[in-house]
Amino acid sequence: MAGGWAQDGAVNEQIEASISDELARMKAQRRPTGESLTHCAECEEPIPQARRQAVPGVKLCIDCQTGRDARPAARGGINRRGSKDSQLK
Repeated sequence: MAGGWAQDGAVNEQIEASISDELARMKAQRRPTGESLTHCAECEEPIPQARRQAVPGVKLCIDCQTGRDARPAARGGINRRGSKDSQLK
């Protein structure tokens, strides 16, 4: 396929680079930063020293974090059908 001045496979390389950049950004965003709390922000139980060292900036104990991770994530109201009406708004 002709791609102008682009090399063969350049589009796929760009897509893969964009995906890996976004994944790295999301991973960095999820990880807490700053100083860890000594007690859980939700239940006030002490957070073990090993957890505070393993995850810098942790705010929740393992039980509260597990419960939070198990909750379903709220989804936005994006129309993915691609109707003309949704594209005009």
